[in-house]
Amino acid sequence: MKTKTLRKDIVNVITLGCSKNLVDSENLITQLKGNDFAVTHEDTTSDANVVIINTCGFIDLAKQESINTILEYAAKKSDGEIEKLYVTGCLSQRYKDALEEEIPEVDAYFGTLELPGLLAKLNADYKHELLGERLITTPQHYAFLKISEGCNRTCSFCAIPLMRGGHISRPIEELVAECKNLARHGVKEIMLIAQELTYYGLDLYKKRELARLLEALCDVEGIEWIRLHYAYPSKFPLEVLDVMAAQPKVCNYLDLPVQHANDEVLKRMKRQITQQETRELIEHARRIVPDISIRTTLIVGFPGETEEEFQDLCTFVQEMEFDRLGVFQYSHEEDTFAHQMEDDVPAPIKEARAARIMEIQKEISFDKNQGKIGKTFKVLIDKKEGDYFVGRTESDSPEVDNEVLLSAKENYARIGDFVHVRIDDANEFDLFATIVKN
Repeated sequence: MKTKTLRKDIVNVITLGCSKNLVDSENLITQLKGNDFAVTHEDTTSDANVVIINTCGFIDLAKQESINTILEYAAKKSDGEIEKLYVTGCLSQRYKDALEEEIPEVDAYFGTLELPGLLAKLNADYKHELLGERLITTPQHYAFLKISEGCNRTCSFCAIPLMRGGHISRPIEELVAECKNLARHGVKEIMLIAQELTYYGLDLYKKRELARLLEALCDVEGIEWIRLHYAYPSKFPLEVLDVMAAQPKVCNYLDLPVQHANDEVLKRMKRQITQQETRELIEHARRIVPDISIRTTLIVGFPGETEEEFQDLCTFVQEMEFDRLGVFQYSHEEDTFAHQMEDDVPAPIKEARAARIMEIQKEISFDKNQGKIGKTFKVLIDKKEGDYFVGRTESDSPEVDNEVLLSAKENYARIGDFVHVRIDDANEFDLFATIVKN
């Protein structure tokens, strides 16, 4: 058992949930280090006496993971293994009162926008001069760039606005400055993230300015890839595709979460778009950027989803042939509009429908990957794992998309370098390649 000492606190930050949460944790770590704290990130072997858990409250599985993590560290505190425990993030924002009652071992709970208060609790100052000087926890060659906070959309299934508030864009000059700082520290790829990318600029500049932001970021020396995540399809700013086609730095990659394809389900979801409009947007994107890779996210088992509506979604997936696809089983979230509806699709049916969609996508992905055999691609090397160097093409984002595997016995590459490879073989989700001369 540890005993209280006069030594300076060592803080371990635990991050749960999405990349937006990761950026929040990185900003917290930057502030703590600016206050001369010793800080680790998700280091289970550290001698930390203070733990801060940055929680996710998006869907049931994520909420349960957050609660389990809080309980794990609450037990460590009770056993004297740590001295202080703080909780921040989405779950804390949404359920603070209930959490304080149910898990009183936590010293304090903070919401998503209460970083200054959390720092003050640790006797640390919020240093404005550190804005844009973010330290990253990802591999040194790539980083996420959060361009806005919150969301003004009204999707009936989503609790994000309850946890993150309304949309707030960050000024272009501030984002460029942060991007330059990341590039100075060796970052070569930035991934633009937000709750909703395409809304960017409406609050600050009174019009959608994602395209102008991209143009400004392309001027940053050292950045070679700029990738777009979470672009809402309704009222998508088409000029973004023109920038993608014209600017080599902007990856031919678009994360376009369509969520569903049946018009009646889309109405119940309050997605403000029809299947035909979605088809037209995808066709337009592929016409303007012929080599574009489109990733999407779907929800199955939404209240009232009939077998016929689900089959409509299956047909849509088969015909659209998305390059990348993820699927969620609907989660009934309190205080959302959809919570007024009956969660009437049984869990086994939700699970079966999710599996069916992924089977369709598996076949599509296999066929697309087979078509890459013999072709040459530019690849960014992320890591060495076992007998392979592992990298990604322009069509792939880290952790969620396909990987390129290079035999370490036959190839040599440095982590963080770009190399050109020839694809020798492929399966549903992996490409096997050999380095060729640049």
